[in-house]
Amino acid sequence: MHVQEWLDTVPPAAVYAVVALVIGVESLGVPLPGEIILVSAALMSSQHSGINPVVLGACAVVGAVVGDSIGYAIGRKGGRPLLAWLGAKFPRHFGEAHVATAERSFEKWGMWAVFFGRFIALLRIFAGPLAGVLRMPYWKFLTANVLGGVIWAGGTTAVIYYVGVVAESWLKRFSWLGLVAAVLIGLGSFVVVRRKARKAQHQQTAAEEAEPEPVAAAE
Repeated sequence: MHVQEWLDTVPPAAVYAVVALVIGVESLGVPLPGEIILVSAALMSSQHSGINPVVLGACAVVGAVVGDSIGYAIGRKGGRPLLAWLGAKFPRHFGEAHVATAERSFEKWGMWAVFFGRFIALLRIFAGPLAGVLRMPYWKFLTANVLGGVIWAGGTTAVIYYVGVVAESWLKRFSWLGLVAAVLIGLGSFVVVRRKARKAQHQQTAAEEAEPEPVAAAE
């Protein structure tokens, strides 16, 4: 079966639901590949006549905003014991070092940590629950949450969709090999951006730890 024929058999409603669900659950604080799912779905929309990229982007935004808001409510109710429980369940993502880094980001940037956190894998998982634990005013959280969700989800969908449209003739010529290559290129670009963001974050953390503590004035 040709790739285009196979894609046409995928129900658009199923794609919308999977994107919204995975991104929403990731925003709750569960480490899932929301970014990869969104990129793959956006690429599918450029080759699948039944998947509307506008609806896809809207579903991604709704999943991001609703998931973050639920995560905020859970974090506000659960407090720091919730972070300890998450650290025991997901030590690679919610270890003490990661929590400390995220807390420093929130203390320094406030609501902007929620906004820019949407573009960084670690903070994207932390944003909702940690904002609730730190009791950030909900209106500030919601403003940053909505703006970040719209720009991240909508922007990613638009960029990947138009890349797929431009490459449509190439994809048809090379069938499934072209599709696989395009997916790898899209994912590769996000991996590079993520690594650069993570490297910058580590450098910032190291710089903050290297700062000398203020010496108390002599009585």
